[in-house]
Amino acid sequence: MKKVIDTEKIPIKLWLDDIDENTLQQAKNLANLPFAFKHICLMPDAHSGYGMPIGGVMAADGVIVPNAVGVDIGCGMCAVKTDLKFSPSIRKKMESILGDIRRKVPVGFKHHKRAQEEDLMPKGYGIDNMEVVRAEYKSALKQLGTLGGGNHFIEIQKDSENMVWIMIHSGSRNIGKQVADHYNKVAKSLNQQWNSPVPPKADLAYLPFDTGEAHRYFEEMNYCVDFALANRKLMLIRVQEVLLDYFPNLNFGETINIAHNYATWENHFGKDVVVHRKGATSAHKGELGIIPGSQGTNSYIVEGLGNPESFSSCSHGAGRKMGRNEAVRSLSLEDEIRKLDKKGIVHAIRGKRDLEEAPSAYKNIVQVMANQEDLVKIKVELSPLAVVKG
Repeated sequence: MKKVIDTEKIPIKLWLDDIDENTLQQAKNLANLPFAFKHICLMPDAHSGYGMPIGGVMAADGVIVPNAVGVDIGCGMCAVKTDLKFSPSIRKKMESILGDIRRKVPVGFKHHKRAQEEDLMPKGYGIDNMEVVRAEYKSALKQLGTLGGGNHFIEIQKDSENMVWIMIHSGSRNIGKQVADHYNKVAKSLNQQWNSPVPPKADLAYLPFDTGEAHRYFEEMNYCVDFALANRKLMLIRVQEVLLDYFPNLNFGETINIAHNYATWENHFGKDVVVHRKGATSAHKGELGIIPGSQGTNSYIVEGLGNPESFSSCSHGAGRKMGRNEAVRSLSLEDEIRKLDKKGIVHAIRGKRDLEEAPSAYKNIVQVMANQEDLVKIKVELSPLAVVKG
């Protein structure tokens, strides 16, 4: 932990050196909520979001806050090690491999023309009682196994022993956004009726668990978390199919999965509370996790240390240091391409708009990892070879 701010109703604990005013104000808004428990945490990748900072962790007493989960519910990471050893001959095939992946996995706003198999969808839910999921279900069948845009990616990477890995970052697509938007509107309407003490400008409307609305949101949110995992799993299958076309005897290890953007009941400091992780991941003791860098920097397989001060959480990535428009406006396309080409990475920067996801738009992942040495320990360091982005 780097710093504690104790000027608000409860403390704010920071695992970062510098924080901008917007992010700090959002953290202060959280720290003054009547139901916020113990303290607020800001991970080393924290930056401002809608209502709650991305990279923020809040434990709440008996309530759930849709905007403290976010719109891409269940967004997260999958990683798989292969038994393929990287070599210069493999590097020559990377452009072709990426082209085949793009043909199998729709990216950006694209989706499948045909519905995917229903057996791939989350199990164990009564969707007839889930208002938003039910309405979005048919569309979601065509979005299953699609990457999306923004910071979502498929990467081919290698570890320190030159073994090839697959890493995927994606979420719940439109179904998650629809659930988030619907229940945030419900919460805002109810908070207005109740004359809630939470100021509307904070954009942190809440649903107490003694209401049916909270339970309905919680169930639909969990469906979206599972849908996001199903989405990543299907993309992983498609990427594995492509690699098997090139390397027929290839074997794959166990899948590592970790989500961010969700809320869950956990026990901390002797109390059952609702832990909201928005752009943060769980790092319970012994739990394997994934912390990606940008498309030009290393990513990490980590093991959680279960630090109670962070509610057993850690960062979900490097975190932005520039907004998307600022990156497009201020970064040099030629310089960013040159840096990636120099590293031999088959990257996804082609035009000015792609600078939104340039490595220079992100914080230094090495510093981010150093700032959370008390939250996780590094198990595997991975360097990027080739990147697919939306």
